[in-house]
Amino acid sequence: MDEVEVERAWRAGEREAGVVVLDGFHALKHALRFGGEVRRVVTADRSELLGLARELAPDVEAALEGLAVALPERTMRALVPRLHPTGVIAQVLRPFAEANREALARRPRQGPVVVLENPRNLGNVGAVIRLAAGFGAAGVVTTGEVDPWHPTVLRGSAGLHFATAVERVDPAELPGGPLYVLDPEGEDIRGLPFPDDALLAFGTERHGVSAELKARADHLVAVPMRPGVSSFNLATSVGMGLFHWMAGRPPGTGPDGR
Repeated sequence: MDEVEVERAWRAGEREAGVVVLDGFHALKHALRFGGEVRRVVTADRSELLGLARELAPDVEAALEGLAVALPERTMRALVPRLHPTGVIAQVLRPFAEANREALARRPRQGPVVVLENPRNLGNVGAVIRLAAGFGAAGVVTTGEVDPWHPTVLRGSAGLHFATAVERVDPAELPGGPLYVLDPEGEDIRGLPFPDDALLAFGTERHGVSAELKARADHLVAVPMRPGVSSFNLATSVGMGLFHWMAGRPPGTGPDGR
């Protein structure tokens, strides 16, 4: 394909329902590694991209060789708001909501579902998804207006949306399982193990979890904090909650349940 054809194909992809943009090699690597449906890959330097794959992710090199096409950097900068330093962008089809909801509802689960009630900070949501994928959580659901597939969230997750189920749901549609709500008034987390099929719910840093969600909780759980400290960062709190779950599993048990 020549330059005009590549740009035309990208512009056509922008109009496809469910297509999201990934920027950077690591986000693309994760999408390929975890089964994302990658439609097209555009790079400023094809040989450099394939060399990067050969060095850091040889498992995706063959796929990239068949997908990657080159465009001048000046043209790429017209396609995306901000070009990643690795000079690669990709269009990937996000999983259908029905498939994500089915994966989240499936039980028994081998890992908890993280619930973010009405999150505000897009970067924090991306960091939470990255944590959830790394720990082997079953998924991340959000309530409220923020789209967890927003480009800024995708950037924060490094493409690890494709390694776990990510969806926005109505509060009444939360997956099944015992609900553990992180709240300063709860019982000390150190004395309360989290089961594999738990829902771990986190509120906003300013307001915490709503009274409505707390009323539905099976357990209120508190992470001890030094007096005078008002809150932890959202992603930090989720990381502590997921580590607490993982620490309660038998030694040698990995994030994939084995």
